[in-house]
Amino acid sequence: MSLLVSFLDAQLVIGGVPILWREIIGNVFGLAAAIGGMRRVVWAWPVGIVGNLTLLTVFLGGVFHTPQDVDLYGQAGRQVMFLAVGVYGWWRWSRDRRASAALPGQAGIEAVAVHPHWATGRQRAGLVVGMITGTLVFGWVFSELGSWGPWADAWIFTGSILATYGMARGWTEFWLLWIGVDIVGVPLLLKAGYYPSAALYLVYGAFVIWGFVVWWRVDLADRARESSVGHRSEPAAVA
Repeated sequence: MSLLVSFLDAQLVIGGVPILWREIIGNVFGLAAAIGGMRRVVWAWPVGIVGNLTLLTVFLGGVFHTPQDVDLYGQAGRQVMFLAVGVYGWWRWSRDRRASAALPGQAGIEAVAVHPHWATGRQRAGLVVGMITGTLVFGWVFSELGSWGPWADAWIFTGSILATYGMARGWTEFWLLWIGVDIVGVPLLLKAGYYPSAALYLVYGAFVIWGFVVWWRVDLADRARESSVGHRSEPAAVA
């Protein structure tokens, strides 16, 4: 218990500003999970879950007595939702990786957990409707709860959940959702005093553009291979 308390309380001071080590560590795990997601490896999900649990204690500042002493219910709530979606993504990628490895002609070829592809028009419409509806609903909920910056927090919360779900489904659009989250997240976190998280959002901004290009190129390569052999070698469940 003393080790846990020491971890929760550990701080460093930069320019007179106290910063929790767990905020830095949680964001490092988040970045590692994003890199794993770009590389389409299953370990991205459990690594992300560890980061989510750590950051949950950071954004409930009034509960865990952070230097900011600010409760961002959207930021905290999305960590809980990440846990649920993360378990789903971990299960789905593990299943699809096994199915990919079992395909004919895959001997000696490293199986990937997901094949990037664009969402259908109907799925994209669902993302747009979900983003608008979620922002309105959670913005009201967070306002009633007294969350700091409720509407920006609601946008980030909704976009993060949809992006994580899109990653689990293998939709290339999930990277674009993350860009929308970062645009709002950086100024919100800077204003709230969560400087490591804001800095990581800036890193994410560049990283998600890179990740989008990587997944787009993989999708193009898969389509070219599909047209050359007459079918696409991926588990039917991924589509």
